[in-house]
Amino acid sequence: MINWENGTWENNNGANAQAEVLIASDWAPIRKYSDLILNDPEAVYGNLLPIMRQSDLRIVNLECPLCDIETPAWKSGTVLKGGTLHAEGLTAVPFEVVTLGNNHVFDHGVDAFEQTLVLLKENGIQHVGAGMTSAAAKKPLFMDVNNLRIALISFSEGEDLTASTGGPGVFGWEVDEIIDRVNDIKSTTDIIIVICHCGVEYIPFPPPYVARAFQRIADAGAHLVIGHHPHVPQGVQIYNNSPICYSLGNFVFYQPVDLLYRKQGFMVKAGLAKDEVAYLKLIPYNIQDQGLHLMEGEDRGRLYQKLEAVSMPLEKFEGIEKAWHGFLHYYGVEGLKNEIQTILEKFEDELPKGAAMLRNRLTTMQHNQHWIDTLSKVIQGELETSPKWAYDLAEEWLTRKK
Repeated sequence: MINWENGTWENNNGANAQAEVLIASDWAPIRKYSDLILNDPEAVYGNLLPIMRQSDLRIVNLECPLCDIETPAWKSGTVLKGGTLHAEGLTAVPFEVVTLGNNHVFDHGVDAFEQTLVLLKENGIQHVGAGMTSAAAKKPLFMDVNNLRIALISFSEGEDLTASTGGPGVFGWEVDEIIDRVNDIKSTTDIIIVICHCGVEYIPFPPPYVARAFQRIADAGAHLVIGHHPHVPQGVQIYNNSPICYSLGNFVFYQPVDLLYRKQGFMVKAGLAKDEVAYLKLIPYNIQDQGLHLMEGEDRGRLYQKLEAVSMPLEKFEGIEKAWHGFLHYYGVEGLKNEIQTILEKFEDELPKGAAMLRNRLTTMQHNQHWIDTLSKVIQGELETSPKWAYDLAEEWLTRKK
């Protein structure tokens, strides 16, 4: 079990660790953080930087193209990009690896993506999870660290039809193929890490389809499974000795809101040994206007308590389903009606945008599962029968202010 007094977990006292990997979530040099990174690439990390530099390998999710091209795509959500000079924000740490299996790396089209790949290569940064062909997008990244052979797989839900079907794209929501990859490489690899960009934004729990997928991947032989995309921290599960972190929350990703959980996140430090994770450390931080700041004292203790609260239901799949029901209940029929109305209004104001929004609701798991499950609960007369704890945590995560 995780020790929630200090956010750590040890396997056999953690004594067997040969290498330590640091994994962080969404990194995008946008809004307030754009100029901050350009003016001082180290400043955005604040007092986290020495902690990050202590690890043997550093991995982050590059959540946008880094390019000098302005070709914004029609897509369901916000369009993001950074410039080529922002790469110094990655090399300043340094991050040796970026995951590209996400919903923003193609926000400015294929040419911008290709320019990003060139930029990463010029700066000695390896990537995984997207490519100019399906083979490249789905290819695991292998690294040798302190005599350990580590394999990294990155995939996402392929929002806005960005999953590769032969040409440029991301490794999409192909869970069976992920499992096949894990099975193919586990006999020749010491450690397999799978990182996925998926799930419903801003809620405290993973939807059942995410939990089911992550657990199947761990069953296949992945030693560590990490999720991001919800933009808020979610719970941690030790599943048959394989840690699963469902969402790390935001990282270098500034959102101009005063909602508490969008301003908090945590990095993961994993001590690795042959065929096992020896320990796991959760490093929480606040996301401030001036950059990130290590969370300490009462703030740190409070976040650990909240992470424990949203981790406990994950121990049984029944708890995950009840937690999901709590969000569906909170969102309710009015939430669904408002979402549909927003899309219809967008059809009138900006037709391509409205079409992109509706298409994404129909083709992406996080949206269609939300809609289908809500409608099913309505038909069954069960929408408003969720456990109070599940409803209350959904409300807290979506509304609590700093």
